[in-house]
Amino acid sequence: MPPLKYSRQREAIKNYLRCSNEHPTADTVYASLRQEFPNISLGTVYRNLSLLASLGEINRISTEDGADHFDGNLHPHNHFICRQCHQIYDLETDTTDRVMALISEDFSGHIDSYLLNYYGICEHCISK
Repeated sequence: MPPLKYSRQREAIKNYLRCSNEHPTADTVYASLRQEFPNISLGTVYRNLSLLASLGEINRISTEDGADHFDGNLHPHNHFICRQCHQIYDLETDTTDRVMALISEDFSGHIDSYLLNYYGICEHCISK
């Protein structure tokens, strides 16, 4: 595959996701980027998000709310997804390293990445 032609809009999408602690949908990314790129189309945002996810430059997170969410944090980490409000939270824990070590003992291949999502009800929804 030939190298991709540089795109300011694609670069802005990557930067937005890398600087965000949220896990936005394409619609949220689109609304935010319209401030900098008033003529950007929602289709352009969707195509670039899909491309970036397929290239491994961002992560796509599917949730039960039907909308894909995107994450620019490529460091190994887990997610908690609330079944009520569909908010996604990063879970940073050293437990994952221990789990990966155990899984690697029972697997003869090489694991170079993973995606682990936990589901339940977040503390905000519980307190309502």
